[in-house]
Amino acid sequence: MITKVQMTEAIILAKSEKSVGWTDIAAAAGLSEVYTTSACLGMNHLDPEPAEKVAEFLGLGKEVAEALKAFPSKTWDQIVPTDPLIYRLYEIVGVYGPTMKEIINEKFGDGIMSAIDFTMDIDKEENPAGDRVKVTMNGKFLAYKSW
Repeated sequence: MITKVQMTEAIILAKSEKSVGWTDIAAAAGLSEVYTTSACLGMNHLDPEPAEKVAEFLGLGKEVAEALKAFPSKTWDQIVPTDPLIYRLYEIVGVYGPTMKEIINEKFGDGIMSAIDFTMDIDKEENPAGDRVKVTMNGKFLAYKSW
């Protein structure tokens, strides 16, 4: 069995060699672009059918499909990432996280937004002043319970 890191390396190489995008891979899997990409990068798993479809689409072996099916350990190597795009997302949460929490709590009550019962879409919005990145996160509200 190969590791999630080896799986991701094989997928990235095949993606480049075949000149395909994440949208193409997601279409082959029959899943969303964001979720499929996350699974290919090792942060989520795929059920057997989509895992086998991704491996077949990319011309990769059974070991990649098996690694895609494996449940991940969701860990980060760094406290604050150094990749500029990922760092900016941390910056957004650092600056606006307390605001988001206050507004969510005011509108819904004491609780959190699920990252399990969750979807995310990333879109490009063309704008004459410079194209915009549009990230839409949609998570189920989970109220804290008293006991």
